[in-house]
Amino acid sequence: MAPARPAPAGRDDGPPHDRTLLFAMVRLVNLTARPFQEGIGRRHRLGLSEWRVLAVLHEHPGSAAIEIAQRTGLDKMSVSRALASLEAAGRVARRPDPDDGRRALATLTPAGRQLYRSLRGPAREREAAVTGALTAAERRQLTALVERMTASVLSADGAPPDAPR
Repeated sequence: MAPARPAPAGRDDGPPHDRTLLFAMVRLVNLTARPFQEGIGRRHRLGLSEWRVLAVLHEHPGSAAIEIAQRTGLDKMSVSRALASLEAAGRVARRPDPDDGRRALATLTPAGRQLYRSLRGPAREREAAVTGALTAAERRQLTALVERMTASVLSADGAPPDAPR
């Protein structure tokens, strides 16, 4: 193992930025998503944000944009763009919320459901490849830790206690 390099003058004593937990997590997400972006996404003209919106709407039909943003962690503008793109492609339909006319509720169209079903298998295969080095107990532990961290971030950001996680 190579000796640690001394920190340049004026830097704190923490680990280099690229050795922090959050940097490692972002890197893992980016590496995990790369095959989707380079293959599946291009073939289906589907961005990663759009895929995430499809996945949420499959599990939570009739969601408003703010609920999708909370469930995905995407910002409202990214969700809005993804919904507009999915709607233009005939994959999502939106209708006014009967309880609040200012909100629109989104659901997958038959084409959106079919696309989701066709991509669910490759998504599961990718997850299995990414988590394949972990035991079942480690996967459960990692999932629990990520859920706790997510709850902590939501709490720190002032999300309501009943916000989707």
